[in-house]
Amino acid sequence: MNTIEIHENGIYMEWGVTDENRLVLLYLGTTPFVPENYAGADIKEFAPVEISVSGLNCPEDRLGNEMIHSSLGVLLEYAGYEKINNENGSLYCFRTKDDLTKLSVSLFCQFYTGIPAFRMWTVIRNEGTVPQGIESCTSFSLHGFDRHGDLPYEDKLYVNIIHNGWQKELSWRTCSLPELGLSRSQRPERVNSSKIVSFSNTGAWSSKEYLPLAVLENRETDEYLGWQIENNGSWHWEIGEHAGCLYLKLAGPTELYAHWYKVLKRGESFTSVPVGIVCGKGTAEDAAVVLTQYRRRIRRKNDDDEKLPVIFNDYMNCLFGNPSTIKEIPLIDAAAAAGCEYYCIDCGWYSDGAWWDSVGEWIPSRVRFPGGLRYVMEYIRRKGMIPGLWLEIEVMGMQCKAASQLPDECFFIRHGKRVCDKSRYQLDFRSMIVRKRATEIVKRLVEEYGAGYIKMDYNIEPGIGTEYDADSPGDGLLGHARAYLSWLETILEMYPSLVIENCSSGGMRIDYAMLSGCSIQSTSDMEDYIMYSTIAANAPLALAPEQAAVWSYPMKDGDKEETIFNMVNVLMLRIHQSGYLFALDDERKNLVKEAVCYYKEIREDKKCALPFWPLGFSSYSDAWAALALEGRNKTYLAVWKRGGSSRFCSLPLERYKEKEISIRCAYPSSEECPFEWNSSSGNLTVEFVKPVMARFFEIDRGNDDCTSCTIIVPEFAGRKL
Repeated sequence: MNTIEIHENGIYMEWGVTDENRLVLLYLGTTPFVPENYAGADIKEFAPVEISVSGLNCPEDRLGNEMIHSSLGVLLEYAGYEKINNENGSLYCFRTKDDLTKLSVSLFCQFYTGIPAFRMWTVIRNEGTVPQGIESCTSFSLHGFDRHGDLPYEDKLYVNIIHNGWQKELSWRTCSLPELGLSRSQRPERVNSSKIVSFSNTGAWSSKEYLPLAVLENRETDEYLGWQIENNGSWHWEIGEHAGCLYLKLAGPTELYAHWYKVLKRGESFTSVPVGIVCGKGTAEDAAVVLTQYRRRIRRKNDDDEKLPVIFNDYMNCLFGNPSTIKEIPLIDAAAAAGCEYYCIDCGWYSDGAWWDSVGEWIPSRVRFPGGLRYVMEYIRRKGMIPGLWLEIEVMGMQCKAASQLPDECFFIRHGKRVCDKSRYQLDFRSMIVRKRATEIVKRLVEEYGAGYIKMDYNIEPGIGTEYDADSPGDGLLGHARAYLSWLETILEMYPSLVIENCSSGGMRIDYAMLSGCSIQSTSDMEDYIMYSTIAANAPLALAPEQAAVWSYPMKDGDKEETIFNMVNVLMLRIHQSGYLFALDDERKNLVKEAVCYYKEIREDKKCALPFWPLGFSSYSDAWAALALEGRNKTYLAVWKRGGSSRFCSLPLERYKEKEISIRCAYPSSEECPFEWNSSSGNLTVEFVKPVMARFFEIDRGNDDCTSCTIIVPEFAGRKL
């Protein structure tokens, strides 16, 4: 077998070409390939891509619904490869073809200079005259990762999964493969079963049950393999047994899991959804660090993620979609006094009363704003803030006038009927009419009303997709999703300074198809500030910290500690300030203002900082939670207490063991917080005397100008316990 070795940024890949001229991906890891480790595995089965073509047989080794030994995957012949150096790093293109179907398949692998990460996608092209139906296509396919180390896979491999849901975002869990139902039961040379561990999403809310990402840990070899599927819709990944070892397959929509089917006519091509892969030494926490670096590399360059302005939004635990001039003015005054830089009027501004099933015209209400919405927007600017508006551009209420005027081609259609969900229709952005209309709406809001910020919400789940002008509902959904991304890109090119927030009932569409374009993401609609601390603590698992918008909403009937807790929730990430700030007493107003001021002091450092979790990833049932961001010379640490009998919490900071660091409770400055740093053990112990409270610490590492923590340079500062 001829081999092709790739070594990029600490990642080793070994590709091979078999005697039958089949391309295989033999290995991915942190050390060079050792063929002896794969003894007994049928490496000619290590297909780097799986594609199912209608009418082609899947050979007998395929069991059940596994994405292995696919009909085209076993026929493709190797046709060469090339390496291209570009601004990101190295791009590899592996070419294959099949003489029977006349389909050519190219596998693209983009590496990023300086980080152990790469992006992969697949392009299928019909070079023949006969149309070919594609039922599934992987973006990444890897076999044999369980051969790293000597232990059986059930004793060393753990999968980190992030469950998600409305007001239940970012719920991290770690499971062994047997806990997920996959245990080895056959002799090593066999290892072939119909049982798979799989996670999928079907529909437009890409993260309504799980985030489209996971991390596999090998605790014997101290290695991780992490991935994120970058699609704002349906996706699927699975781990199973085949050819004497385990395999991993990553894909976008498929026919089996998402009603996706695509016909390629002569000369037509299909590009799979991209997937991001990270590989290195360490744990899931280390994978999250590299994913953070990767996400910063693939997203659109924008001022918002550089400047990290403070945003006030009038919705959460505040106006709740019932704005008016008389209600907004005191909120605007209070937001400006607190130091906010953007002010967003949330939902309801376009309707005199109830509006859920009538949205779609986006004309300001004269009842809510007797002097006109423009007056309020200009008032926001006079107060030194940039105004913003809420918009839900992808839907139209069933009672909206325009719904009866637009043709069916503007909407999702299934079984000859418009798709309805929660009294709304789903607009189809493949339609030129829809895109033109959406552009005119945004243009009016920006140019006539001065909006510099749009909270782009999305509150329905239209299901498997649309049949109109599509080979399948899933094909229609993917076409719409890509057209919507293209439209967003056009809007951001038209208005480079416009900030577009990605929101889908909070965090129901947290994916890097959306977040490679949108600069900021709503993390949740969580109304409980205590529970929100888990979402805040886990946010860097899912997205770059500077893109993670977290609500802070001091309550009218709250107290000092409640206000502090709310503000600690947001200091590490992006501030989405809300709440009736004008109704707070002076002490609590000052606590909000102090937090906003401190946020501005440290935001320049935070935008390139990398996360770590002294207490591990947070669960909603935890009494204590913590998140740290390591900047150039300082580390920022948020600590939350949510009940429990203990007043003390010991936070392992082993990376600073025997180092000269100084620690202070940076927020709030007016409240004492006893803590003690033990340099010899590397533990920071804090004392929180109340059942529910939070504090924000700053660790000065001296002249260390490094975010990798390999050189950390300790004087204790603070009142001892």
